[in-house]
Amino acid sequence: KAGLLRSIPGIGPVSAAMLVAEMSELGRMTAGEAAAMAGLAPVPHDSGAMRDRRAIAGGRRALRQVLFQAALAAACHNPALKPLAKRLKERGKPHKVVIIAMSRRLLTIANAILKTGETWRP
Repeated sequence: KAGLLRSIPGIGPVSAAMLVAEMSELGRMTAGEAAAMAGLAPVPHDSGAMRDRRAIAGGRRALRQVLFQAALAAACHNPALKPLAKRLKERGKPHKVVIIAMSRRLLTIANAILKTGETWRP
């Protein structure tokens, strides 16, 4: 599993080890379930007139922190995530929102790669 994950640009030895150790069920779940388990899924905090604000919460904190760092590396080296980052920045999203979106996409890619059992292909 770690070898397959290491084929993704932005996932290094530490990130791959954390994904395998913290999310042993990765590859057997949907992308939304994986994001929720890592704490990268948006959680609504709507109340009264306060609407449309979402925050990430819950999940496995250590995994979320490792994925955040992996997303920073992937922003420079992953050809699939560069356009996502550019598009979100052009829409005026804050830097941390862009990085969390890339973290979630990176986790989705990792989940898909472990499901199929094939290495990364751009």
